Amino acid sequence: MLGLKLKTDPRWANIAESNLEEILTDHCWCEQKAASNALYIITNNSENEELVTEMAKIAIEEMQHFQMVHDIIKARGYEFGREVKDDYVNQLVKFSKKGGTRNDALIERLLFAAMIEARSCERFKVLSENIQDKELAAFYRELMISEAHHYTTFLNFARKFSEKVDVEKRWNEWLEFEGELISNYGKKETVHG
Repeated sequence: MLGLKLKTDPRWANIAESNLEEILTDHCWCEQKAASNALYIITNNSENEELVTEMAKIAIEEMQHFQMVHDIIKARGYEFGREVKDDYVNQLVKFSKKGGTRNDALIERLLFAAMIEARSCERFKVLSENIQDKELAAFYRELMISEAHHYTTFLNFARKFSEKVDVEKRWNEWLEFEGELISNYGKKETVHG
């Protein structure tokens, strides 16, 4: 369904589970950044009522996820660490096309967001199916469903609002790039690492 070119090796879940404090802290920050992204889209496209309405819902939901992960961190006696730069996301930023019209920028931002949500969804599926911690396995199963909804929302808006961009062609370029990029990851206790 997601169209990802390379699946995560299930053994990555063992790496993640070996340091739950680290993966949960990283995940918490990912949720905060996802909320910020939705707010960024609102800020730059405030005239589009439908888009603003849906992005507001996503921003709220992402912050609810942030709170849920933060609550797990506290309940387990872990320390909520500082945010660490996400090299995977930074590489996606570099791949993003710059310039063009405001509409071009919107479509690129929506595809960027869809890509991150697709990979996060896939990673949460791997966690839900492969970690021994039953509470977290169930938690990641729930979040996987939410991420899938966000992925389709971003992708569908890109298709709906594109004025000149061939969204299917560009989405396939994103998928190809991400497939090559993700082959360098899956070795760290981070959502995209």
